[in-house]
Amino acid sequence: MTSFKVALVTGASRGVGAAVARTLAEQGNTRVVINYHSNADAAKQLLNELTEIRRATGHGGTSDERLWFTAIQADTTKREEMTRLVQQTLEQMGRLDIVVSNVGWTRMTDFMNLDDADSEGDWDRCFDVNVKSHFRLFRACQPHLERTKGVFIATASVAGVKPSGSSLAYAVTKAALIHLVKGLAIIAGPKIRVNSVAPGVLMTDWGKGFPAEKVRAVEEKNVLKRLATPEDVAEQVRFLAMSRSITGMNAIIDAGFSL
Repeated sequence: MTSFKVALVTGASRGVGAAVARTLAEQGNTRVVINYHSNADAAKQLLNELTEIRRATGHGGTSDERLWFTAIQADTTKREEMTRLVQQTLEQMGRLDIVVSNVGWTRMTDFMNLDDADSEGDWDRCFDVNVKSHFRLFRACQPHLERTKGVFIATASVAGVKPSGSSLAYAVTKAALIHLVKGLAIIAGPKIRVNSVAPGVLMTDWGKGFPAEKVRAVEEKNVLKRLATPEDVAEQVRFLAMSRSITGMNAIIDAGFSL
């Protein structure tokens, strides 16, 4: 029986994906494949960070250290690219236990303005990236997760729980993703656990696109009077990855915004 697990994290060069990769690396028994779309420099820097984390936690220095972390470029909105990503992960790591499907797209608009929401292109792209791409990735990794009785975790949004956020199309498609996760959990059980996390506003590159006054208003509305962080989300992902008894769950990490 193998003494390690293998995690694939998409959209991992920055933000939530990078935080998830760091948190999984801290465990010492998880090999991590980070997927990036175009920022090879950020991916390389993250690989160096993961190696340092492994050493700092007392797990470094082994002769196969280079096998613990790797980066693979792929466009996760394209089915053939996702198939290649999963296959390369298997070729390099030998197995697949944890998949964190961390992709999303939006265009910043006025949520309350239906003229802003009336864009066929926005709706089509939101559905393709925020819903269909997660389904495609699940299909690509399904047989491998069945083999290891693994877990698939998608990044949703509090906008899919409480209508809000950057656009109506984004909120609707994140709600659809949460329902997709519940459906997959029913269909894929008992071999695969399927869950999602739903962050509130985070100060990632994405969150920094919101006007400062809107961010302050959200912080004031939050019950905890602060914003959640990418590290908060990553800790929840780690919990869902390790728990053997949770499936179909959408974990809201929003400092009380949706209450």
